[in-house]
Amino acid sequence: MNLAETHPSGPPASAGPVFDVLAAMVRGLTGLALVLLVLLVCAEIVTRFFFNHSLMIVEELAGYLVVGLTLFGASLSLRNNSLFQVGFVLHALPSGTQRLLNLLFMLLSLGVCGVLIWQTCKLVMSSYARGNVAPTTLMTPLWIPQLLVPLGLLMIALFIVEKLIVTLRTGRAE
Repeated sequence: MNLAETHPSGPPASAGPVFDVLAAMVRGLTGLALVLLVLLVCAEIVTRFFFNHSLMIVEELAGYLVVGLTLFGASLSLRNNSLFQVGFVLHALPSGTQRLLNLLFMLLSLGVCGVLIWQTCKLVMSSYARGNVAPTTLMTPLWIPQLLVPLGLLMIALFIVEKLIVTLRTGRAE
């Protein structure tokens, strides 16, 4: 198998303009988060080196940004077929069996995402209702960074739905 077969060129298969706009929004937000993360870390380095002083908020904000980048980045990787896969067993099967197993896997993945979204939404609502705040200088209301988790999982679920639509339309997994 050559590199072109494992990393197809061009845009990912799309189920429609709604998914394309959603992916563009996620790309923009993750790009902005990455730039913000780099700026925060650089600012912390400069203030510590030149002024012997810490901003005292960078570690907290960097943690929130890393969580967001991980989940939203995973959704984009899923859409672009660039998540790690072990396909040597799957590729040895007939194409009809491959399609069926891919559909089952996507449905199972969607179910897992649904459960995780539900449970993390309950956590966010609990933190909001209790008024929980981070024990840090910023005293961030915990529901704000916690909201990144169900939103990131929702993006993953939406791109799984897109893959399901594309697979059912074309008859093959993209």
